[in-house]
Amino acid sequence: MGKELRKNPRVGFERGVDVQIMGIDGTWRRSCRMMDVSEGGAMLAVVGSVGELDLKEFFLLLSSTGLAYRRCKMVRVNGDRIGVIFLKPECKKKTASPSARRERTEALV
Repeated sequence: MGKELRKNPRVGFERGVDVQIMGIDGTWRRSCRMMDVSEGGAMLAVVGSVGELDLKEFFLLLSSTGLAYRRCKMVRVNGDRIGVIFLKPECKKKTASPSARRERTEALV
């Protein structure tokens, strides 16, 4: 086979891992199997049709309780398999007020 061109190496699962995908608003859910995963994305084999689903942004539920999840976006479709990338959470920088910065600087001196 050819040279691997991915940024992040993938870990493959021979039989896949049972997971679910769920709409951001929680109105739909589908069972699937995670066939491989990397730091940046995954390949999912979806049970049932995905044609009517909005896969611009959704959750990949990694646990049955929903406590482990990743926010995703679909990037490719190949039959019953979809390739997804993990979306990074938006981090807002906290800026301190001028007086708070001055107090912090004075405490360091």
